Amino acid sequence: MRHLLSAADLSESEARSILDVAEEMHEVQRRPIKKLPALRGRTIINMFFEDSTRTRTSFEIAGKWMSADTINVSGKGSSVSKGESLRDTLLTLDAMGVDAFVIRHASSGAVAQAAGWVRASVINAGDGQHEHPTQALLDAYTMRQHFRDNKLSDSFVGKRIAIVGDLLHSRVVRSNVLLQDTLGGQVTLVAPPTLLPSGVDAWGVRVTQDLDEALESADIVMMLRVQRERMAGGFFPTAREYAAGYGLTAERLARLKPTAAILHPGPMNRGVEISSEAADAANSRVLDQVSAGVAVRMSVLYHLLGGEGGN
Repeated sequence: MRHLLSAADLSESEARSILDVAEEMHEVQRRPIKKLPALRGRTIINMFFEDSTRTRTSFEIAGKWMSADTINVSGKGSSVSKGESLRDTLLTLDAMGVDAFVIRHASSGAVAQAAGWVRASVINAGDGQHEHPTQALLDAYTMRQHFRDNKLSDSFVGKRIAIVGDLLHSRVVRSNVLLQDTLGGQVTLVAPPTLLPSGVDAWGVRVTQDLDEALESADIVMMLRVQRERMAGGFFPTAREYAAGYGLTAERLARLKPTAAILHPGPMNRGVEISSEAADAANSRVLDQVSAGVAVRMSVLYHLLGGEGGN
């Protein structure tokens, strides 16, 4: 591996290797002193041109816990705000001898384009409405741990995963569909017609508008945030009506399988796509996803920079 730009970049063995090493990295989080020498001497620049809390912080922690030198660059604090192109900014930083860029950008495809400009490794931390591969990996890690905790097979083959909500504006759903296609999970997408992506019928997954039917057999229920900041028009009448049709309400929570888990990539709109009862339920793994984010990103950085294939 030189870059991680898409969940489709990963073979099944590579994806499983990242998840397996993440288990070892997760143990580091439980230590009093959270430090490994694996990336000592490496320099990682986190470039975030969109706001982020979980992803940016977890990448920074991941790098520091592995002894890398991590530097944060935002769009507002870089030469991009003065009119410099993204390409020139990256080439300037690349010329300083950095080892990796972690990039979040508002434009779909911008991160893949950036990877063609620089010598350093590039990790896609979310590009527009396109992809977010490390989120899909941490979701898979959380799912696998949940299967084990419930004494189920940790294989994804035959597991039913319902992804519900604003699919149109979500980069998380695209990466999850691609990764689960590799790992063998059976994905069902649930959304109102106005929030379905163009061409979704060609994604090779089941698509339905009936949330209640999809929840009956789901092993994993992943609720996606309604991304109001990306909505210019009326995609649904009111938040209350959306919650009634597509929210994980207390009533729907009670009808889930006993071994089903609830996931949400965050941030959550409580009372819209997910009720407080569901968000705080015993089978909610939302905070486990956050915890897994650091371990998985440590593993990704190790695979790119610390293993045999490191630059």
